[in-house]
Amino acid sequence: MPANHLQQQLEELHKQLAQNPPVNEEDRESLALLARDIELQLAAQPVTTPDASLVDSVNLAVERFEVSHPTLAGSLRNIMQSLANMGI
Repeated sequence: MPANHLQQQLEELHKQLAQNPPVNEEDRESLALLARDIELQLAAQPVTTPDASLVDSVNLAVERFEVSHPTLAGSLRNIMQSLANMGI
């Protein structure tokens, strides 16, 4: 169930990025890589070794977009919580 919830949140993140992308190319690439890393972790279920760097990356992205893209930051926070619920 947590994996399904995370998948839905990733789809929401992709939708937000398509509708209201970050202004610069670096931010867009950073978020695309982060989404890819989350999808790879999701595909590796069950998780045998949690990837703490993934959670750190999501947390940094939340901080980075908190002011400029609050909706995006909220989606990233939800993803971070889902990862935590999955033991990642």
